[in-house]
Amino acid sequence: MPRVADHDERRRTIAAAFRKLVADEGLRKTSFVRVAAEAGVSVGLIQHYFANRDELLLFAYQEGLRSIFERVEARIADGEAAGRPISAMLFDGLLELLPLDERRRVEYGVQQSLVTEALTDRALEQVAQEAAVSLHARVATAIENGKECGEVAAGVDAAVAATMILATALGYAATLALPAAESEADAVLRPVLGLVFTGRCRHFDR
Repeated sequence: MPRVADHDERRRTIAAAFRKLVADEGLRKTSFVRVAAEAGVSVGLIQHYFANRDELLLFAYQEGLRSIFERVEARIADGEAAGRPISAMLFDGLLELLPLDERRRVEYGVQQSLVTEALTDRALEQVAQEAAVSLHARVATAIENGKECGEVAAGVDAAVAATMILATALGYAATLALPAAESEADAVLRPVLGLVFTGRCRHFDR
């Protein structure tokens, strides 16, 4: 019986090869020929799934964001199951935005390249804007939840606090992307979270 192709998996494999090349060599040096060699497939196969480079670029960007957000959600789910404070779960989620290992280094390099490209590409701009809004909303929701359990003071502006936290995390990500940078995430991010999450969760007092 002939094997049925997993088209979604093939698209993801091609997109992963594209992201690896972008992270290693920059967006301008990528091409279907280079991506095909990296993915171990033919140029014709890539053209079967993506009509042009812009389609591949957009799909690769969306896939990278999806992977990041899925890991953030997994971190939160694990934290909830373990009964961890919201501030601890938020810290763990922010770590997924930092280039702390090879996977996240590739993701970060691609995101930066494509965010720059989004300045002149309306389709990419829309994806980038939606991702930024979604990320900010997730952090703001964590802060509002913190108010409910006592970790965050009632008067804290969740939107402003979320912007402050993300500005620190994303700025620190840019520093970590530099060669020979060493991670000090605890020393950098926890004090900023401590400015917002000033209390103890009431759930721990039950």
